[in-house]
Amino acid sequence: MLLVLAMAAALWGLGRLTGAPPAARGYMIGLLYVGVVALHLVLPDGHPLRAATGNDAEPWLILGGLVAIGVGYGRVLRRVRARAQAKEAESRPAPEPGRFAQGELDRYARHIVLRELGGPGQKRLKQARVLVVGAGGLGSPALLYLAAAGVGTMGVIDDDVVDASNLQRQVIHRDAHIGMPKVFSAEAAMRGVNPFVTVRPYHRPLTEEIAAALFDDYDLILDGCDSFDTRQLVNRVAVAQSKPLISGALSQWEGQVSVFDPATGGPCYACVFPEKPAAGLAPSCAEAGVLGPLPGVVGSMMAVEAVKLIAQAGASLRGEMLIYDALWGETRKIALKRSAACPVCGRNAERRSR
Repeated sequence: MLLVLAMAAALWGLGRLTGAPPAARGYMIGLLYVGVVALHLVLPDGHPLRAATGNDAEPWLILGGLVAIGVGYGRVLRRVRARAQAKEAESRPAPEPGRFAQGELDRYARHIVLRELGGPGQKRLKQARVLVVGAGGLGSPALLYLAAAGVGTMGVIDDDVVDASNLQRQVIHRDAHIGMPKVFSAEAAMRGVNPFVTVRPYHRPLTEEIAAALFDDYDLILDGCDSFDTRQLVNRVAVAQSKPLISGALSQWEGQVSVFDPATGGPCYACVFPEKPAAGLAPSCAEAGVLGPLPGVVGSMMAVEAVKLIAQAGASLRGEMLIYDALWGETRKIALKRSAACPVCGRNAERRSR
């Protein structure tokens, strides 16, 4: 029996190392369990395989029953908790677009006393509609801070689920949310921070078919995804709809953030990154690793740029890229220029659109 339990532990550990979600690891262990029970039911008494796995099927059937009861209890508990949260959300004051509810101004008092932001800036935040692409490392702090800042309507799109390996840096998610779609985990955290914001979760991949209609509902786009193809799609649609795009990226100890807005004369994402990097030149976080607090720094910078753009405060990073090196504690900015040959916002693209 100990041999089988050791094999189950090894399967779970191997699945965790390879990044398999908890549900997939559970299926592997379930298949092992079914195989062991089948051996006891099929093989004769005294068979070496039966001897190696406990000699009798009864302990395994009892163990399986206990596990099934535990899993069922957990699912019922999650459903009850979800219903309780839904009822609690219904009892909260419904936010009115563009109008502050009673007590809401006290929440934003530290914003309102800022000379560059004040009441008018806070009202613009209340009326703003922001879409965040990705609820991972960069999306986590950006979503939390924008919700806390009082952005009236926030959308978040991501097709992934919470995994244990995310919790080292994706601070919007909790251990209890492992296996839950990230957008719903993020929604719960955002509503917990500020019940006066409207959150729209989209548990699906961003595709060509839905991107234009989705972006049309929002004023500002934040891109915190980890796919170059998705980044290019986000940029194309944002340029086509003349909407500012705040883009962040991470690699090990370094992060970068910029505002792409060709409608105001600046470059777009494709002006700076026209082609997909060669294999190995831009490894993912899973391949190269990433410092846990780094997404918090860069994602917070993205939220700052969003607040400035919405409230019309200060100077944004239009036409500039801010690069932060956490390992050496250095920050630098580089100027970005629009490319006339850009296939998305350049002259040839403009001619094709006419």
